Amino acid sequence: MRELKAKGFDPVILDNLSQGHKESVADFRLEQIDLVTQKEKLDSLLSSEKFDGVIHMASFIQMGESYKNPAKYYRNNVFGFMNLLDSMKEHGVNKVILSSSAGVYGNPVRVPIKEDDVKNPLNPYGETKYVMERMLEDYDAAYGIKFISIRYFNAAGAALDGIIGEDHPEESHLIPNIIKSGLTGTEFTLFGDDYATPDGTCIRDYIHVLDLVETHSKAMEGLLSGSQSNFFAGSGFYNAGIGKGYSNKEIIKSVEDVTGLKINVKVLSKREGDADSLYADIGKIQNELGWQPKYSINDIVKTAYLWHKTHPNGYNG
Repeated sequence: MRELKAKGFDPVILDNLSQGHKESVADFRLEQIDLVTQKEKLDSLLSSEKFDGVIHMASFIQMGESYKNPAKYYRNNVFGFMNLLDSMKEHGVNKVILSSSAGVYGNPVRVPIKEDDVKNPLNPYGETKYVMERMLEDYDAAYGIKFISIRYFNAAGAALDGIIGEDHPEESHLIPNIIKSGLTGTEFTLFGDDYATPDGTCIRDYIHVLDLVETHSKAMEGLLSGSQSNFFAGSGFYNAGIGKGYSNKEIIKSVEDVTGLKINVKVLSKREGDADSLYADIGKIQNELGWQPKYSINDIVKTAYLWHKTHPNGYNG
C-alpha cells in the first residue's frame, strides 16, 4: 500500500481480518468486508465509489491445511474470488491483479519454470489458484476484465526498518520458523532430507516482499495505461522470484551466517504435495514489465530477523 500511495494512488484496503492485523494498515482506510459472506456490502462499496482497479491478496495459503480442509480453501479462494469478479463486472471495475502461486505448476517439467509450462497442482491450495487463474481468462474473454496474475515464488522478508513483517496465526513459512527457532532456542523441524536435489532438501525461489510489492505497482500501472514503455501487452501471467533456487539447508545456513543464531534441526518425513525443486524463469516479467529484483537471500533473512527480534509476539508486542 505504501508503494502504491507513493506512486499517486489512493489505496483502500478491504479485509475480513481473519488473518490480517489492523496495526499493519493503520495509516490507510480499511473496509472490513468478507468476500464470501458479504457480497451485498461489497456491491455497496464498489457502486458508491470509483475504483480504478483491484489487487486480490485474500486467499488462504497453507498447503498442509488445504489437504485437511479443502472446503475452506475452495469456499474462500474460489467462491470469494468469484464474488469479487462478479461485483467488479456489475459495477464497472475492469482491472484486477491476482496474487497467485508457483503452486499451480506442481512438480515442474523443467527448472527454471516458464509461465507456459504444464500446470499440475499437487495440493488443493495450488488447485484453487489454478481455478482462479482460469476464471480470470474467462471473465476477460466474456466481460473485458483485464488482469495480471503474479505467481509468487516464496515471498519472504520484512520492511527494511523492521516495523512490518509476517505474523500469521499458524506460521507455515520456512524462514520465519527457522528464525523463531533460533531466537527461542527450540528445535526446528525440517520436513524431508530425501528429495531429488543435491543436498536432499527441497529447493525454492525466495523473493523479498519489497521486490514483490514493486511487481504489483508496475502491473497496476501497466493495466491502467494499457502500455508501459512498449513492454506491456495486456492480460497475462507472470512469475515473480529471483530466478534462483535455494535448498532448505542453504536457507538454514544463511540464517545462521546472517544472524549468528545456532539452529537445532530435527528431520521428519517429507510432506505430501511438496515438489522437489521450484524456481522461476523471470525473463517475461523483466522484459514486459521492466522489473528487476533488488534484494538477495541474505537481505531477506536480515529484514525478517529484524522484525522477529523486535516483535517476538508479532503485532501484539
